[in-house]
Amino acid sequence: MSGVYTETLNRLIEEFGKLPGVGPKTAERLAFHILKAESAEAMALADAIRDVKNKIKRCKICYNLAEQPVCQICSDQRRDKTLICVVEQPKDVVSLEKTGACKWLYHVLGGHIAPLEGIEPSDLTIDKLVERVREGDVKEVIMATNPNMAGDGTALYISSLLRTTGVKITRLARGLPAGSTIEYASGKILTDAIIGRQELE
Repeated sequence: MSGVYTETLNRLIEEFGKLPGVGPKTAERLAFHILKAESAEAMALADAIRDVKNKIKRCKICYNLAEQPVCQICSDQRRDKTLICVVEQPKDVVSLEKTGACKWLYHVLGGHIAPLEGIEPSDLTIDKLVERVREGDVKEVIMATNPNMAGDGTALYISSLLRTTGVKITRLARGLPAGSTIEYASGKILTDAIIGRQELE
């Protein structure tokens, strides 16, 4: 293909091809869309990409995505600060918030424990979570890690660290299919799982 298109067009196709779920044909189509688009439209996309990389950071409290030092959820005075819901990724916060059933705060781990993949507890924000629980007025920690082996293992590990704090530790109910992920669960399933959460033994 390098001999057919110009160098800059080839580079754009290659960059689009690096995106998840984008094959060679789609990458080519996207590149030609940008080429044919009005300059303002193409630059708006470029500006949005630059802003995402430059402006979005991690909330210093919960590690969710934020453009300020503290995210909108942590700054919301209407939230119940005695409840912390633990999730693996920022996308899980979005999925749970869409149900409208959550009035708590969150803690984003940044993944799950997976020794075979080289992800140890120290690679996640687990220590910061334990610190939050010990220093705050937290009454309940809701484990909303994914209902699969890695998510369950991570939840159990965190629970073992929090046992001495005396805080109540619950897990989303098993309306969530085993082996699934929070991100792709429907709103109804998530709402049922939130309402029916159970205390971890």
